[in-house]
Order: sequence, then structure tokens, then C-alpha cells
Amino acid sequence: MSSREEVCAIEVRLRVRLTPRAGRDEVVGWEGDLLRVRVTAPPVEGRANAALARLLAAALGVPARAVLIVSGARGRQKTVVVDGMSREQVVSRLSDPGPR
Repeated sequence: MSSREEVCAIEVRLRVRLTPRAGRDEVVGWEGDLLRVRVTAPPVEGRANAALARLLAAALGVPARAVLIVSGARGRQKTVVVDGMSREQVVSRLSDPGPR
């Protein structure tokens, strides 16, 4: 196994419900296993998806390259992969997001 594979061996898949054109960028919270997120960016030319990835990376304290939208790029419900964190770490960091 290469060092790159060892670093990225842990990944978490999240179901995310994104609301674009919101009043502010924020991680709203969990509804069961679905994470609700709002961004100010419009759903045009991938802007809302890019804003989602940046917001989640900042909230989780990981580089932006560690957050990837793997499905749902054109819809509100998405599947997002976070590399290098356990599910417990992700849930803990996103459970009490506070102001962004």
C-alpha cells in the first residue's frame, strides 16, 4: 500500500441536503443521518457545490481537497465524501457547528 492510500484509507460518506441562495452560509444540523446545510451561493455553474465543499472543509478543519461531492451535483440532496476522518469525528465536529 502506498503512503497516499494509507492516508486516504479512512473516508466518510455523508448525505447532505443543500439549500442554495440562503441568507448565510451555515451547517444547520442533523436530521437523522441527513446533514442540512445552507449556502448563499446560487445553484449556477457549480457555485453552490463549491460553497458547500468549502464550508464543510472549514467546519471539519480539513483541506478543501478532502471534501468531494460524489453524487447529486445537480440536485439538493447530495452524497459527500470526507477523506481522512472517522464518522465519529465528522458527526462530533458538525453536531454543534456554532456561527460560521
